[in-house]
Amino acid sequence: MSVHKNVKKVTTHTLQEMKQAGEKISMLTGYDFSMARIIDAAGIDVILVGDSASNVMAGHETTLPITLDQMIYHASSVVRAINRALIVVDMPFGSYQGNSKEALSSAIRIMKESGGHAVKMEGGQEILESIKRILTAGIPVMGHLGLTPQSIYKFGTYVVRAKEEEEATRLIEDAKALEEAGCFAIVLEKIPASLAEKVAKMVSIPIIGIGAGNGVDGQVLVVHDMLGINNEFSPRFLRKYNNLHEQMMNSFQEYIKDVKSGDFPNESEQY
Repeated sequence: MSVHKNVKKVTTHTLQEMKQAGEKISMLTGYDFSMARIIDAAGIDVILVGDSASNVMAGHETTLPITLDQMIYHASSVVRAINRALIVVDMPFGSYQGNSKEALSSAIRIMKESGGHAVKMEGGQEILESIKRILTAGIPVMGHLGLTPQSIYKFGTYVVRAKEEEEATRLIEDAKALEEAGCFAIVLEKIPASLAEKVAKMVSIPIIGIGAGNGVDGQVLVVHDMLGINNEFSPRFLRKYNNLHEQMMNSFQEYIKDVKSGDFPNESEQY
């Protein structure tokens, strides 16, 4: 019997058990009540309230502009929708870097005001102090290494990370440091599959990949990307499960046509 089918509510402990049992973890992003309700009902293990809301919900070019207040708004909308999934909330850029006291107060606000179950933070050894401080408050932390979109201006581009040996070694050290600090899981984004698999075997906590191959413990995608609502974004790691852009466009155009022609509403659609 699979671990995840047996649980009424997914917890950080459930994910640990899934890794030990060799059962893959499914994770998608969610930003609003209606969508999160469907994702949760489908049986997803983890919903990430991603700072990708900055891109897909607000139309910004990067994840940097989204605020702590906005993340709390999105997270509380998602929390109201779910019965089963674990809700992880991204800590936005500027809410934890370089100041562990601010990091703790940001994390506490997210937990208190949104009802989320855990926070996610980008970075390795340079944010360890902040991670440790948040963990001492009893708040679970998911790490994020590899391509860290909040550092886009440092990298200058969204290319694959850790191809060179030096960066790969640093990533392995960071993953071990995050595990030792007490993170319950780590997202690895856009790194070579062989490196991601190595890290997943090396640490005892679950490794969730996005563009990190199949040798990890689970996968995450942005829901708007995998549904084909966004047509502009198609990296190699993305599998599109639908083309909602086209379906929605057709529905809207049909509606417009019916309104203009006077066909909608018809007699059975009025009082």
